[in-house]
Amino acid sequence: MVRYLCEVAKVSPSGYYKWLRSSGKQALREESDYQDYVFLKEIYDQFNGKIGYRGLYMEVAEKAGQPMNHKKILRLMRKFHFFAKVRRANPYRTLTKATEAHRQVPNHLNRQFNQKEPGKVFLTDITYLQIGGGKTAYLSCVKDVATREIVAYELSASLRMEIVYRTLRKLEDFTRNRLHPEAMIHSDQGFHYTHPEYQSQVKRMGFLQSMSRKGNCLDNAPMESFFGHMKDEVPYKQATNIGELKQMIDDYMDHYNNTRKQWTLKRMTPAAYRSHLIAA
Repeated sequence: MVRYLCEVAKVSPSGYYKWLRSSGKQALREESDYQDYVFLKEIYDQFNGKIGYRGLYMEVAEKAGQPMNHKKILRLMRKFHFFAKVRRANPYRTLTKATEAHRQVPNHLNRQFNQKEPGKVFLTDITYLQIGGGKTAYLSCVKDVATREIVAYELSASLRMEIVYRTLRKLEDFTRNRLHPEAMIHSDQGFHYTHPEYQSQVKRMGFLQSMSRKGNCLDNAPMESFFGHMKDEVPYKQATNIGELKQMIDDYMDHYNNTRKQWTLKRMTPAAYRSHLIAA
């Protein structure tokens, strides 16, 4: 009957017996894949789907004590259809025009984002966060290019100049007694950063000021990238007031700097990578 059924199915008897011998191994592999999928899915759900294969690789290595091959993680993600939730780019970024009294400065940084000295180059920008009740809050941040740490930030319900002045004061506290001789702060050409008083404070603090070219967000790409990831990972729209939002932002900044590993920082957190660079 085997030979007859093979003729009906148009397969060779040797091929049938080969399949029969390998079917047990295939079943074992399917079971192994499923168990690994369950483990990965638990981590994936903990991050609300906002984690890719690199993040899963680092989390698996920490939780299981040994890594899982990143190609296997990619294969399982495709096989079981779970992928990182990718944010949408905002094509309508608002650019604030400066008055004639405001002064633009050259792009001294020129996209040299591959820095190895902590405290040498900082990026700064402001983003908006819409919360419950139709309210809008504004977040000003300063990021160290070398370590990717957020070293200063200020949350405000207003876009008045005070938001950037307070951010500068926090940056000054961070760099006190350890200001790099070539310290630079880079921003876009927004109203706040071209303001004469802001530029005066930056100069007094000992920083060289640098600005992106007009309308070119790639000149400040790492800062834009941080805001994008933060908005993916913080449920800020659930906040009903500034107080609740501030707690969310404080918690996230602590997580981002101290517990959130990054693939391109040798799988370290920004704070750990700073210590690594200083020791090196």
